[in-house]
Amino acid sequence: MKITTIIIFFFFVLPFTFAELRVGFYSSTCPSAETIVRDVVQKRFNQDKSIAAALLRMHFHDCFVKGCDASLLIDPTSTRTSEKIAGPNQTVREFELIDEAKILIEQACPSTVSCADILALATRDAVALAGGIRYSVPTGRRDGLLSDPSLVNLPSPSLSVPGALQFFTAKGLTLADMVTLLGAHTVGFAHCSVFQNRLSNVGGGVDPTMDPVLAATLVQICGLDRAVLSDPRVFLDQNSSFLFDNGFYNEVMMRRGILHIDQQLALDKMSRNMVESFAANGTSFQEKFAKAIVKMGTIGALVGDEGEIRRSCRAFNNPL
Repeated sequence: MKITTIIIFFFFVLPFTFAELRVGFYSSTCPSAETIVRDVVQKRFNQDKSIAAALLRMHFHDCFVKGCDASLLIDPTSTRTSEKIAGPNQTVREFELIDEAKILIEQACPSTVSCADILALATRDAVALAGGIRYSVPTGRRDGLLSDPSLVNLPSPSLSVPGALQFFTAKGLTLADMVTLLGAHTVGFAHCSVFQNRLSNVGGGVDPTMDPVLAATLVQICGLDRAVLSDPRVFLDQNSSFLFDNGFYNEVMMRRGILHIDQQLALDKMSRNMVESFAANGTSFQEKFAKAIVKMGTIGALVGDEGEIRRSCRAFNNPL
């Protein structure tokens, strides 16, 4: 599955775990940590505004598997696989940004700041630079000791709302969380292969739930042949593609959702009212998104003496 800001992930954490994550966790042990991350993200954002989508996707994909433990960042080796080789993760990008922040932080405060926290902070900073609300990130996560591609199980963008919701509720997230977090698609893009079936379905026609003008545009970009070697990408929010706003919800209200699950949010009675509300009130979306992504960021968080603080985000400290 090639997709950039995509199906969003899940929350299950015991109360004591959440309590051990707190805003300003490194205020005494590494007071420059958040500034270092912010400066690295700012520099990269100046070069490529699509990093907001990339970091959101990376954060979501990491948190979904075993929790927000930076297990996605581990490189495979000749003797061990990692989550990076799983199909949905092969197009995840901006690992180098996390590396750069980690190197600088290690120089300032060795073995203190986790890669999991760097990823959460970098995502927050990228969202703010793209026009989103700047929310506070509780930190204190530790890095995981396992990265297993067989555990990668991301919900497909072709799911229905009830189908996608099963993934969310299984981890403790609500329908409202799901609808809100899918709003991250406002800065995302998808490759044609991900939604090609909506342009040339089994019956031979375009998905009738898609705006005909958008469908014609997508056919021009993607073609109708699923076997075509090139696989162009298109923005999921065709109107304000790099701006983190509520434009995504307005688009799906006009039947301009690119992905099946995105369009279904505006059509299914379970979610339609929330989509209408966010389309009408961008401030409400921003505020609720901040709460939802902070909640997501506590999934399976390792704290205290659990896990480790990696010296390099790409490798365990003591690989077997």
